[in-house]
Amino acid sequence: IFPAHSGNKEITWMMLEAGAETDVVNSVGRTAAQMAAFVGQHDCVTVINNFFSRERLDYYTKPQGLDKEPKLPVKLAGPLHKIITTTNMHPVKIVLLVKENPLLAEVEALQKCYRVLDLICEKCMKQKDMNEVLAMKMHYISCIFQKCITFLKEREDKLDGFIKSLLKGRDKDGFPVYQEKLIRESIRKFPYCEATLLQQLVRSIAPVEI
Repeated sequence: IFPAHSGNKEITWMMLEAGAETDVVNSVGRTAAQMAAFVGQHDCVTVINNFFSRERLDYYTKPQGLDKEPKLPVKLAGPLHKIITTTNMHPVKIVLLVKENPLLAEVEALQKCYRVLDLICEKCMKQKDMNEVLAMKMHYISCIFQKCITFLKEREDKLDGFIKSLLKGRDKDGFPVYQEKLIRESIRKFPYCEATLLQQLVRSIAPVEI
């Protein structure tokens, strides 16, 4: 709790990587993220809420139950973890992270990754200490990966075409309509309609015209 309380993002991150638990509460029943938010250290709150340990992802690189193959090849764990833990959620940034890694920028690799993200999203929503923020993030990245697959399959310019579509502004004011529609579509497809975060997002966005 102390690094988050002091606003030191680097030490907060180091402690999380060293195994610090995000759901442990202090004597007044508050987690580190809640205490950091209380004193206005919102950067530390972002670090904590975006944290997903490599160990949790590596679970999917080993066959589970009756599976003969792991759901995620070991070679994809590093590149996927880099995207999962980024705090910059702009869709262009995520597509650029995919594009810069040849292992990831393939249809089969992205299919495996988005299915794992969907499983993590489900786990975040069904675990005892529900994490709606992380669940929504996993779902959002999954949606972008699925759209990457569409462009890789159907467009000659592939991911460059996706980036251009995301950045292209409409004629009258330069507003990136395609980007807006993609984000709204990902929110609309979030499978857990009872989630408080989803309801807040819908209430905020629905009345606003593109």
